[in-house]
Amino acid sequence: MNDSQTFGVQLIARRQTKKDQTATIFLRITVNSQRSEISTKLSCPVNLWDGKRECVKSAPTFPASRTNIMLEQLKGKIIAIYQELVIREEVISLTAIKNRFLGIKEQGHTLQKLIEYHYKSQENTLNPATLKHYKSTHRYLTLFLKEQKKSNDIYLKQIDYGFLTDFEAFLRAYQPKDSGQRSLGHNTVMKHLSRFRTLMNLAIKLGWMEHYPFKAYKLSYKQSNRKYLTKEELNRIEAKQFKMERLQLTKDLFIFSCYTGLAYSDVVRLNPHHITIGIDGNNWIFTQRKKTESSVRIPILPMAHYLIDKYKDHPRSLHNGSLFPKISNQKLNGYLKETADVCNMDKNLTFHMARHTFATTVTLSNGVPIETVSKILGHHRIATTQIYARVVENKVSEDMHQLQIRLNDKKDENGKVAK
Repeated sequence: MNDSQTFGVQLIARRQTKKDQTATIFLRITVNSQRSEISTKLSCPVNLWDGKRECVKSAPTFPASRTNIMLEQLKGKIIAIYQELVIREEVISLTAIKNRFLGIKEQGHTLQKLIEYHYKSQENTLNPATLKHYKSTHRYLTLFLKEQKKSNDIYLKQIDYGFLTDFEAFLRAYQPKDSGQRSLGHNTVMKHLSRFRTLMNLAIKLGWMEHYPFKAYKLSYKQSNRKYLTKEELNRIEAKQFKMERLQLTKDLFIFSCYTGLAYSDVVRLNPHHITIGIDGNNWIFTQRKKTESSVRIPILPMAHYLIDKYKDHPRSLHNGSLFPKISNQKLNGYLKETADVCNMDKNLTFHMARHTFATTVTLSNGVPIETVSKILGHHRIATTQIYARVVENKVSEDMHQLQIRLNDKKDENGKVAK
């Protein structure tokens, strides 16, 4: 926590007015380019102060030796306080050092301590991907404190509604230094604040905070436009054959997800034991979603069955005991961009788009009830599926066409709709 701290302490003498012949000696403390001064309650004649050596010059008329000893003791006390904070990994700030020096009781637990406690208590409970998201939020909090609060930590009692609004404004205005990164969107900002809210809830439960800063603060999400492949685009990728093994594997894994609805983390974990005879006597996939730990049972469609048979005897599949050769999500998404280029697609193809495609083009658009789709996707609420898998326009058109036929059948001989 204190790796990037800069610290310094020096003795300075200052007189209140230019006419004063006596100067008061101060301890000047510097932490991360921020400085503050504490009076030593000691003074000396102005002409006896040696600024370079930070001591009082010897003179028959002034007890310089005793004064210098006291000054060194006070300076040493400041240095000792700093070293103790470093060893104990506590907040290193001007306030923390001055409070210790003056004997002022500290203000309690800090945000960094809370984050560290959260990591230690949840590292074996939360999904590694979820912990990674919390680390991302932590980085933004640390950067916010450094740039906006000129500190690397803050006491929990100092976090209020204003802190939340300032942090939100910081996230919205943040411009990544890496040209390959995009600015944070609205929902991403809300997710960081949601994770921060979880930390605040933890602090309340631990008794580390008495007030709840999120009491009047409301999070709001915008419905995102889920990207998916149309039937024509899906057929185009299915028909494409690649000579390069890595691109062919990428395409096949993507297509497999399009016909099962499984996310990347679930596909790469599949092994032969997950293939089970279902209630209809056919092969099903029985597995558990890594993200939500919810059980899912998926009837294996012909295309998915074909891909399983294609790779079941692949050397890398046999070596890993998996249905498919292992490949990282980062590489997979990188290869999908190549796949999109070769197939003349202007969409930003990602592996998760396959899950969207399963929900829309493969299932809902072909009349599969949303309750069934929700069950296969492993959602706990239909509302999640309604956002995740929207019905495409051609399905709406088909439904309205069928409605028109039914209405026409009800017309009487006079061309009026029958009551």
